[in-house]
Amino acid sequence: MKFPGKRKNKHYFPVTDKGRESADPHSLQTEPFYVAGIDQLLVDIECRVGPEFLAAHGLKKGESQIMNDAEAETAYRQLKAEGKVQGEYAGGSVGNTLHNYSVLSDERSVTLGAITKDITVGDYAFKYIRNTSSKVDLSWLQPSANPMGRAMCFVTPDGERTFGISKGCMNDLSPDFIPEDVIAKASALLISAYILRDEKDPIFDATIKACKIAKKAKVPVVMTLGTSFLIESKRDFFREFIREYVTCAAMNGEEAFALTGIKDPLLAAQSTLDLTDLVLLTVGAHGLYLAGYVDEPFARRTTYKLHTKSIVEYNMYEFSRPMRRCDCLKPVKIYTHINPFMGGPNIIKNTNGAGDGALAAILHDLSARKYHQTKVPNSPKNLVNSLTYSSLSQISKYANRVSFEVLAQNSPRLMRALPEREDNLQEAYWDT
Repeated sequence: MKFPGKRKNKHYFPVTDKGRESADPHSLQTEPFYVAGIDQLLVDIECRVGPEFLAAHGLKKGESQIMNDAEAETAYRQLKAEGKVQGEYAGGSVGNTLHNYSVLSDERSVTLGAITKDITVGDYAFKYIRNTSSKVDLSWLQPSANPMGRAMCFVTPDGERTFGISKGCMNDLSPDFIPEDVIAKASALLISAYILRDEKDPIFDATIKACKIAKKAKVPVVMTLGTSFLIESKRDFFREFIREYVTCAAMNGEEAFALTGIKDPLLAAQSTLDLTDLVLLTVGAHGLYLAGYVDEPFARRTTYKLHTKSIVEYNMYEFSRPMRRCDCLKPVKIYTHINPFMGGPNIIKNTNGAGDGALAAILHDLSARKYHQTKVPNSPKNLVNSLTYSSLSQISKYANRVSFEVLAQNSPRLMRALPEREDNLQEAYWDT
């Protein structure tokens, strides 16, 4: 389990101080440390089109819509022949996040989903596997007779992105292919709102089963909300689902508004804390917000300047490590906000996946918590039953840095891990 950046030795793990567990590499491999995720396996296809193309195919600009497989294939062949296909990548919100988690942590992750059983060199399934980290375990996938799912991203000249989803086998995952042991031993279970779109799909029942297993085993369930249209159309359902199963909810401003009816991101995060324990809210060029809980005796005041927006001095306890609300005797809501790292890249090559990148950083910290708890049980950090390894402020820095890396490249999937040190950028970047 590696962590990037400069760290104070007394907090780093594993450690070899007296009275603590040995950091012998053989002993470190005796326990599994991985994140599991349920995904609609997709290949992302990015195309440059004009508004007339969207109109011809009945696609609403800026939304994510379903296309039947035949229509998607026809559109793909047309755009391919015209040279308008810019790239084809392994996709899916959960798939992107698990890949990035494994690249960041150099640890295993497990993908649960359905994939076409007949794979040939050069086809969609082959492209998915080729562009996925070898650390992502695909051995639990369910084979399907249907073709691979596709997410076609149509980019118009104004930069707006419209998605046409060709389902293929992406919803074929059966509850029978949910391995209870894999879920129960995971550091976290990652899901998305997309897989709960239709209660008639097998993947819906599979997800409910997995969430019940995770809840029973006290495995954190992390959920990314997907699109505002979906959340708005099933708002009551998702609010109750989050309240029942979800530990951490990740969303952008539009999705937060659809869920809470509040446009102000800080107040939307505050409202979402009534449903879950930890909130990631990305706001594009304005950076990101994190919100959570801490028990009052363990609240740590920030040494940074206090800020007031819609909540007075909202960042007062941003140096606290988030906890589950149920573990707090006197729960206190805590918040932090961070602007884009270094103002954002000079050239933004891709906005698709920046939020997934930030979420991968949070998953890494959740997993690091379990790793440290197991390997260094006598650490002072383990006197508090926190949800994460790091403080809310430090997690925001890490998530922000990963988002920067995704924005600066063409693919939503990281090609490399972050550098171990970046002293030329920020001397004590990771020390909070």
